[in-house]
Amino acid sequence: MLIVLLLGIVLSGAAVALAARGLALGGARRQETFAQISAYGFAEAEVEHVEPRSPRDVANAAAAAVGRLALRGLSEAFEREQRTVLRSAGFYQVEPARYVGYRILGALVIPGLVLLANAGSMSPRQVLMIAFAGAMGWVLPSFAVKRRGAGRLEEIDRETPELVDLLVTTVEAGIGFTGALQMVSRSVQGPLGQELRITLHEQRMGLTIEDALQNMLARVDSLSVRTFVQAIVQGQTLGVSIGKILRDLAVDMRKRRRQLAEEQAQKAPTKMLFPLVFLILPAMMIILLGGVVLGLGDVLGGNL
Repeated sequence: MLIVLLLGIVLSGAAVALAARGLALGGARRQETFAQISAYGFAEAEVEHVEPRSPRDVANAAAAAVGRLALRGLSEAFEREQRTVLRSAGFYQVEPARYVGYRILGALVIPGLVLLANAGSMSPRQVLMIAFAGAMGWVLPSFAVKRRGAGRLEEIDRETPELVDLLVTTVEAGIGFTGALQMVSRSVQGPLGQELRITLHEQRMGLTIEDALQNMLARVDSLSVRTFVQAIVQGQTLGVSIGKILRDLAVDMRKRRRQLAEEQAQKAPTKMLFPLVFLILPAMMIILLGGVVLGLGDVLGGNL
């Protein structure tokens, strides 16, 4: 009987020790799991330390809400068009809903301010001013974004020949095309460098380099990038030497760049015609004939 009692006590102690060890290991493993989750960017939110939202965040949220409501009644083609415009301008983190929402708010807020400024009277002139202000609030954001996109494409076109030259040097030195693209992307700045880094990020995520370049062409639809992507994709598909393709492409881009410079030089006289006729010539006429006309007026006035 005593032996059974001692055995029960020993087993009970062992059970308690194992239970305590299991709880300790579970807590340690739980802490380790939380640390791994936090390392991937899913840390537990600290509710008590939430910072107040800035006015810019509030405006972005309001514009996004208005834009989402507006896009529900519009076609998907319009949303894709707005997304393409934002991508061409380099606004990858801006949603089409927020962009459309800001345009709608601009078309409503600016006429509202004009209406408040002219609250005392509502003549036809004020009505036209309010309508014009609303149109400008809708058009000006689109004009600014498209202008930024056009300037960005021009800058990429100017930088693409230098990119091809760097790729020719690295590929002919014995480095693979993907490795050469990674090396060049570290030294290329500006919009072209940004697009290259996005392309390499997509390639690291699992896409082939051909698909990543096609996505780059979808984001940046310029002549130089189209020529570059098509040449690389055809070379990879047909098995042609990348070094020879890049060498021929560099020569072709240099010729196209020279022709573009000559075209811009030939357009210069036409662009100078308007300021010459309406600004420079009237000023010269005033300087040359102003004293004569004033003197003639004094003479004729004295004779009279």
